[in-house]
Amino acid sequence: MTPVPSVADQRNRPLGVLRLSLTARCNLACPYCCPDVADPPGLLSLEQQLRLIRVACRLGAHTLRLTGGEPLLSEQLLPLLIKVAQGRLTPGDPLEGLQQVALTSNGVLLDHDRAHALRVAGLDRITISLDAVDGDVAARMAGLRGGAPAGERQVQRVLSGFGAARSAGFDPAAGALKLNAVIQQGVNDDQLIPLAELARQQRVELRLIEFMDVGNRNGWSSDQVLPAAAMVQRISDRWPLRPLGRDAGGTARRWSYADGSGCIGVIASISEPFCGDCNRLRVTADGHAFTCLFSAEGTDLKSAFVSDRQLEGAIVDLWRRRGDRYSEDRHVAPGVSAPHAEMAYLGG
Repeated sequence: MTPVPSVADQRNRPLGVLRLSLTARCNLACPYCCPDVADPPGLLSLEQQLRLIRVACRLGAHTLRLTGGEPLLSEQLLPLLIKVAQGRLTPGDPLEGLQQVALTSNGVLLDHDRAHALRVAGLDRITISLDAVDGDVAARMAGLRGGAPAGERQVQRVLSGFGAARSAGFDPAAGALKLNAVIQQGVNDDQLIPLAELARQQRVELRLIEFMDVGNRNGWSSDQVLPAAAMVQRISDRWPLRPLGRDAGGTARRWSYADGSGCIGVIASISEPFCGDCNRLRVTADGHAFTCLFSAEGTDLKSAFVSDRQLEGAIVDLWRRRGDRYSEDRHVAPGVSAPHAEMAYLGG
């Protein structure tokens, strides 16, 4: 099929990032995410995933992020990465246009062998999630039974995962290894400085995420949101920061440490929404496409897999009708809310 121009939505936002969920299952039970214990029926096959990625690339997607649930639980992860890597090296393949293939994981299952296998299979970047350094708080944030000892074991597994990723060639200095943390006011905001200190020691960029009203099961309330500006101020009071800004289409506003010990980023979907240049299409493990993280319902693409042309038409039609700017609307009219799909199902 002949390549087509990048498509734009009703607010002139191009398609740039495909976030593909491989599973809704997770080995943790973080209460702000509330993952399912089983996958929905009718998961996309490896062939369907590849066709979807190729079509998205033909429409302008330059970044593929593989998510979950916990994507390391998916048996299709490595075969998919290998096929995508082959396509990126094949002249004329739409996958040539992929500039980055990334993975978001909680890091618990990321041992030495798996990290090396991911690197060999063509993965460019890993972002690992950890919401606390203290064992008791870590257990609470991950939904673990067993209190502080269980949380301490989780933290150590994640640190081992960082070591495995680094030894496999995921270089933090090149942005190939990062740390995500969701911060809830009154729950784990006391972990801001310990997390920043850990990230500085590990020489990885720390990305702090405001607690978001995604899904219907996490008991979200605005008083549990610690604004990104307050996070930055707390860290800057300890280690002075210099603003770097936010890349077009990016999610994080970034700062560098004045002492040269790396960077932090903040994802402020609640207090400083960035809908104006959002370029992300999310597709769930069972083939439903969502044009906003805060959507209530997605578009089932399953019937469009009859042909690449039909699949392309379905995505083009969906994207051209897209006008989502939920976070900006919520920012203008506080208290306005509606049911949302669950975060683990959407892929975050």
